Amino acid sequence: MIFKLTSKGHKNVTSLHKSTFEVTKDIEIGPTADCIVGTSADKSMLNFPQEFKDKIANSNTKIRVILDTENGHDEITGFGHEDLTLTHPTDIVCRTSDFTCSRTLMIKADKAAKDLDPNLIEDLKNEKIMEVTIKLC
Repeated sequence: MIFKLTSKGHKNVTSLHKSTFEVTKDIEIGPTADCIVGTSADKSMLNFPQEFKDKIANSNTKIRVILDTENGHDEITGFGHEDLTLTHPTDIVCRTSDFTCSRTLMIKADKAAKDLDPNLIEDLKNEKIMEVTIKLC
């Protein structure tokens, strides 16, 4: 199962957060938003098909998030969980911890914002488009 969305970078992307990274529908972010790597997303978790949401709500489901820009690429792997509601209208957060809330897409991710490909982050700082692919295994 695959779900795709498009977002873009922002001049305030720093990608310094140690335990999460986030893509949001919000257009503007401040300089302290060190986990946000994508803004102006064209879709949110509310757009996920129900079958997709049902599969994520299972701790055995492996989730792979693929981030692509003109010059950068990264892949992050984590897991679903029964407590994931996937109901936040703007934010999609991937966490290295096992914390869950309405903003959480996956837990136990193998990368956070600080671990992402430097070429990807440079493109995002220059407000380039990012394709986000979410694959369920």
